[in-house]
Formats: sequence, structure tokens, C-alpha cells
Amino acid sequence: MPADLIKTFTYLTIHLTIGFSVAYVMTGSAALAGGIAIIEPCINAVAFFFHEKAWKRVGAGPKLLAA
Repeated sequence: MPADLIKTFTYLTIHLTIGFSVAYVMTGSAALAGGIAIIEPCINAVAFFFHEKAWKRVGAGPKLLAA
């Protein structure tokens, strides 16, 4: 398995664990915390997609990274 794929899965595991833990501490409900831990990364993925499109549209990405 490629290292990038392993890194992605380990990051996802950390992200889900933290999301579940924080939601569980705040709500006291394992079911609600599980739902939040699953839904939140999906919403973040969609938001990231549009975030990247916006950066490409204004052409700011390469300019800021080069500075």
C-alpha cells in the first residue's frame, strides 16, 4: 500500500476519533457523537472542494505560496 494512502487513512482515523471524542464530551450521547463524527468530515470535504475552486478562480493560490 502506498505511503500516501496509509497517511490518509491514519489522518482520517485521528480526525474521526477527535471528532467523536469532542462530540461525546459535549453531548454525552454516543449515537449523536457518532453521527457528528461521520457527517462533519463529509461536509468539510465539500467545503474544501469549493474553497479550492474559489482560490483557483481568483488565482491567489500560487501568488501567496510564492511570497
